[in-house]
Amino acid sequence: MSRIVITGIGIISAIGNSAAENRKSLQQGISGLSSLELFPSRYSSLLPFAEIKTDNEAFKRKLGITQASITRTTLLALHAMEESITDSELSRNEIQSEDTAFVNGTTVGGMCLTDELYKDANSYTEGSAYINSYDLGSVAIFLQSYYNISGVINTINTACSSSANAIMYGARLIQNDLAKRAIVGGTDSLAKFTINGFNSLQILSSQKCTPFDANRNGLNLGEGAAYLILEREEDCKGKKIYASLSGYSNSNDALHPSSLSENGEGPYLSMKSALESAGLVPKEISFINAHGTGTENNDLTESRAMLRLFNEKIPFASTKSYTGHTLGAASAIEAIYSIFNIYYQELYPSLYFQTPILETGLIPVTSYQESNIENVMSNSFGFGGNCSSLIFSKV
Repeated sequence: MSRIVITGIGIISAIGNSAAENRKSLQQGISGLSSLELFPSRYSSLLPFAEIKTDNEAFKRKLGITQASITRTTLLALHAMEESITDSELSRNEIQSEDTAFVNGTTVGGMCLTDELYKDANSYTEGSAYINSYDLGSVAIFLQSYYNISGVINTINTACSSSANAIMYGARLIQNDLAKRAIVGGTDSLAKFTINGFNSLQILSSQKCTPFDANRNGLNLGEGAAYLILEREEDCKGKKIYASLSGYSNSNDALHPSSLSENGEGPYLSMKSALESAGLVPKEISFINAHGTGTENNDLTESRAMLRLFNEKIPFASTKSYTGHTLGAASAIEAIYSIFNIYYQELYPSLYFQTPILETGLIPVTSYQESNIENVMSNSFGFGGNCSSLIFSKV
């Protein structure tokens, strides 16, 4: 079977507006967690968030967007997608070809315009410009129209594993000859709707998150977007290739709407099946980019699943201490960080870690280091127990 390779990447997060800026922040251990500045919230000064410090109007000017109803979620997506397309040197004809697929993952979608839609709905007008943007698929629909994409297009919402599943879906389209190339990834913006929702679950930390630390007390929400260009290796002669997508899997813990089972059954199965998909054994994984949210449940269950599968302590870390939890965009952002691990042969540390979890004793990578990296696993576990693992390999 043909290898699926990555020929282009594009990303925006709280630690950088491009792939190069993100990598520099990771190398230097610079976190994007701070107080909210761009929209009012009762939690602006109380909780840390990984906010991109560019307002919507500035994005619109840069991207040439004039419609008032285009959401921040879509603006972040367009910014990152432009970089990925340019990086892969895709032509206009290739983008518009019927054999180019586009698969987008998102959780927030147009919910960042809840206040605007509510205001319009109470003004007794005939309609609102924000209604069409509020739909979850509005991001992909706008980008499809913007680029005139005529191939397969889809939106996936499986919470925090959304863009991992978008990446998997794109790879399967290529492997089953339903597409020649696929633009895959995800986007989410900060929004009152999601901030209030996560706060109601009592899992937002009042401090900068500390993944895998014994004293962790919750996650920090963030925003961002990231896209990868997937192609068959034989179609990429003369092109830059970052890595291959060598394995992937999705499983479902199916225990609770917002918690994983005590022994991490879903994470264990997704990692195990991803290894089988890649034809690898556990000892061949060089590094794990862990889901690592900083919540009590996730970090303990993910640790147990890693120990259960790998039997020995393997290098791992969570980059959510840099970007916060970007929900539907998290998997794609962390996929690009995993590609950085391989392409540049370097590891980025978990920030703020001090004390191992008593039950597992696992210690993440805590300092930047150069290393021989062959295969990286990237984990993403969503609400409802939707667990996905991707494996990227050196080419």
